Amino acid sequence: MKANYVIVGAGISGTSIAFHLAQKGVKGIVVIEKSYLTSGATGRCGAGIRQQWGTVMNCKLAKASIEFFEKAKETLKYPGDIEFKQEGYLIVAVNDEEDRQFTENVKLQNSLGIPSRKVTRAEAKQIVPHLNTSAIKSATFCPTDGHLNPFKMNDAFYQAAKNLGVLFFFHEEVKEIVINNHQIERVITDKRTIETQNVINAAGGFSKEVGLMAGIDIPVYPENHEILVTEPIEKIQGPMVMSFAKNLYCQQVPNGNFLMGRSNPDAVPSHSIESSWKFLDEMAKTVTEFLPVISKLRILRQWAGSYNMSPDRQPIIGDVKERPGFYLACGFSGHGFMFSPMTGLLLSEIILGQKPTIDIADLNISRFKEAKTIAYEKSVV
Repeated sequence: MKANYVIVGAGISGTSIAFHLAQKGVKGIVVIEKSYLTSGATGRCGAGIRQQWGTVMNCKLAKASIEFFEKAKETLKYPGDIEFKQEGYLIVAVNDEEDRQFTENVKLQNSLGIPSRKVTRAEAKQIVPHLNTSAIKSATFCPTDGHLNPFKMNDAFYQAAKNLGVLFFFHEEVKEIVINNHQIERVITDKRTIETQNVINAAGGFSKEVGLMAGIDIPVYPENHEILVTEPIEKIQGPMVMSFAKNLYCQQVPNGNFLMGRSNPDAVPSHSIESSWKFLDEMAKTVTEFLPVISKLRILRQWAGSYNMSPDRQPIIGDVKERPGFYLACGFSGHGFMFSPMTGLLLSEIILGQKPTIDIADLNISRFKEAKTIAYEKSVV
């Protein structure tokens, strides 16, 4: 078969790219997914959506993406509820360094139109009454941050793209990208051969492997991150509570469960999605310190997924000069879900030679080869 564009990966980056290309009138789009819809990092994520970042680019991507999410049900003509609730993120500072950094972060965010604010311990207690404020120095709060159901949001992009003529092939794996004279000629899967000159790498934790098939060594690696969920109770918490220094995010999702996760500082690059007793032990200690009422809840289950980490913790989005027709949407470092609307829009604009809505030249893979310095994103759990 023939295709104008082959997208590798049907996580939310891949489905968003497919939708935005198709919305612009592009035909002949094929999406290859080696498992089922939302089987990878999208379906394993913490489901948070925030604009409180420490770098200009991440702030801009997040703000514009939230503006899309606010209208996504109507834009995508989705019949269901995507469960987007905007009850904010409360990000706590636990030491003097964080307290100073958060003041600077809020200045940056406000300069870009993000309505975040610095709050005192007393104000933080009003926002989350069961917060142990003796464990913090201050906090920041943005009321338009929130939570979004990853399964329903990805399904919304998928259904909208499919309605525009995009073909999806599930349980099918890309095995080879054939290059001739530096040009892409075809994609070979375990089920078919697709003649194409354009491949979009949205393969999440397997982005490096897909890159190598095209002869491009992308400086990313997969890293295991773990999450757990508790039994549901009546609503007691609106915002996500997050601590960078203490390595914690915790929110109460719409059906009453608490969902919480943390990074593993000892994690080595791997495709492991196993979860451990050590995570459970450390998670229980940390969340009990900050939100002691949660210590009484029973845990239903725990799981893990992959962050696709980049050297500067900022995404890699754009074309590849050495490989015409090869495009990247990877290296999101755990935040591809919340940036997905802008990933799809901006990459579609780059592919079609249109002026990008946001200038993301600094996110091109060339920044690493050229040793171009862009800010390192510290606001990651």
